Amino acid sequence: MSQGERAEELRAQLRHHAHRYYVLDDPEIEDDAYDALLDELRAIEAEHPELLTPDSPTQRVGGEPVGALEKVTHRLPMLSLANARSAEELRAWVARMRNHLAREGIEDPGFAFVCEPKIDGLAISLVYRDGVLERGATRGNGEVGEDVTHNLRTIPAIPLRIDGDDVPPLLEVRGEVYMSLPDFAALNERRAEAGQSTFMNPRNAAAGTIRQLDPRLAAERPLSMWCYGVGATEGLRFDSHWDALAWLRDHGLRVNGDVVRLEDEDAVVERCLAWQERRGALDFEIDGVVVKVDQVELQRRLGVVGRDPRWAIAWKFPPTTKITTLKEVLWNVGKFGDLHPFAALEPVHVGGVTVKMATLHNEEDLLRKDVRPGDEVIVMRAGDVIPQVVSPAPHAVERPDRAAPPRPPERCPFCDTPTVKPEGSVFTKCPNVACPERQWQLLKHFASQGAMDIEGLGEKQVAVLQRAGLVRTAADFYRLAPEQLVELEGVGEVSARRLVDAIAASRERPFGRVLFAIGLEEVGFVTGRSLALHFRTIDALLEAPPERIAEVPGIGAKMAQRIHEQLQDPQMRALIEDLRAQGLRFEQEGPPPGEGPLSGRTFVLTGTLPGLTREEATERITVAGGRVTSSVSKKTDYVVAGDSPGSKLEKAERLGVPVLDEAGLLELLGE
Repeated sequence: MSQGERAEELRAQLRHHAHRYYVLDDPEIEDDAYDALLDELRAIEAEHPELLTPDSPTQRVGGEPVGALEKVTHRLPMLSLANARSAEELRAWVARMRNHLAREGIEDPGFAFVCEPKIDGLAISLVYRDGVLERGATRGNGEVGEDVTHNLRTIPAIPLRIDGDDVPPLLEVRGEVYMSLPDFAALNERRAEAGQSTFMNPRNAAAGTIRQLDPRLAAERPLSMWCYGVGATEGLRFDSHWDALAWLRDHGLRVNGDVVRLEDEDAVVERCLAWQERRGALDFEIDGVVVKVDQVELQRRLGVVGRDPRWAIAWKFPPTTKITTLKEVLWNVGKFGDLHPFAALEPVHVGGVTVKMATLHNEEDLLRKDVRPGDEVIVMRAGDVIPQVVSPAPHAVERPDRAAPPRPPERCPFCDTPTVKPEGSVFTKCPNVACPERQWQLLKHFASQGAMDIEGLGEKQVAVLQRAGLVRTAADFYRLAPEQLVELEGVGEVSARRLVDAIAASRERPFGRVLFAIGLEEVGFVTGRSLALHFRTIDALLEAPPERIAEVPGIGAKMAQRIHEQLQDPQMRALIEDLRAQGLRFEQEGPPPGEGPLSGRTFVLTGTLPGLTREEATERITVAGGRVTSSVSKKTDYVVAGDSPGSKLEKAERLGVPVLDEAGLLELLGE
């Protein structure tokens, strides 16, 4: 095989595996195998520059920043959408369409509708010429946008080339670039630790990234894309919007799996209300549902009024922002000593709940937002769950009598130790490792559901035990006796015995959960499990140098160094030995990764299981050699469904993927 043939073969393989990973969430090879293929292609192209092609996977990140963003005129306008905020308004929209078509001589249009989540991101246009990505642009004002091809090329979910015998000479794909909530949180955490400014919300993060001049900055940020339609084309026509989405999906473009086609407006209303209910459970932000008439001919006959198509509408969710008064800025101390500001507010009803307190993230974010006591501020329930202060109300900054900007306290509000601001850190810290607030945060983390999951041991109970002097470190939980607990106010003999039994039961938690629970910076639930699966015993982990720790998937050199340093700390070593003496598990059970009764099988979890948390089910499947992914495909072996399973169950049934309940999973595990 010639070098040219090998290069083309490698490009095809890399496109295939990128599609499996970034679009289908169902990879066929490990990351290191993918990297080896990419390295081989880079080497061939470096030795033979004449073989380099613009759509090569090696060309996602350009070499030099652009000087400015050039203006782009869209071939077809990128229209806006009218809004509906209730079932009545949506039905009125359908009635208006019927009346318009009746005037056109169409008495019974036989509408079908397509419902899509309205992603809160940045609208973009991708133009493919003969299957190769030629240009990507923002929506702009709908007529003219900005050329951001250099940044869009860095997004792995956007194919640089579309393959197939039916690929037209010209194809415009429209979609939304966004950042998932977990990726957004991780990005802000990394930026805060590096002393950089944080982003206000995922949409701002996505929009700011796409408009960067240097594609290397965009490549560092975790963006993705959902495609929602086709714009201008040459040599390709669709009779329905649903057919267009199916074509995009079949040709490697990422289309949301929860898009549905419905036959009547009652079903549309039901679907929109269902999306509204599950909005807070999604891992990306949506602010409504887009409803479109499916038939292209009816779209043409309905036309456009102003800048809005008559044939599409956005069902907008109730607002999750309100304005109230910031009474005071207070400070919490985290389990690692970081001081976190939060806002005491005049109570306000936001997104269905009364909010009295809201997060301000960190002191750098507090300074950037410039909110001060006495200001009227905008409050938002992020992801419909966590209240946060977004900014001052526009008129608040004009007050001549505004209070001074709040500053971190010079002494810890809990132990009165002078605070410090380490060089390069975004956090002011309490340096006192014996600070009662730091200890309380560590203790409640240890007992929390994601860690040791000790039933009945919530933050209030931990505080009572700490104040009574019964618990100083996590190992002290395992020395508690019922007779000690009944002496505490409000604790009876039955509840005391239940709590001691629940603490004893937590000794059965697997090694990875213990690593997460003991409170190592950088070690979350997933990293704890990865460390346990890799090293198998605590002794092997304690003896491992940083470079060995960095071999664990998902752990870089800097993180490995930090984990190693903490594990060498005498206090951490003493805690580990004390917990080991109390009978906690510091060895990984089951076969090594990839081996076991579920070896080679892929699972998707959906809904709420009656007896297992999502983390526990994932742990058991992984220990048995299986793999858990987030989306259903033909390659999925089993979907494990609990209560309120949502669209993943529907997709599994559509694809013929076997569905298990919790009992079926336990039977498969041999339990």
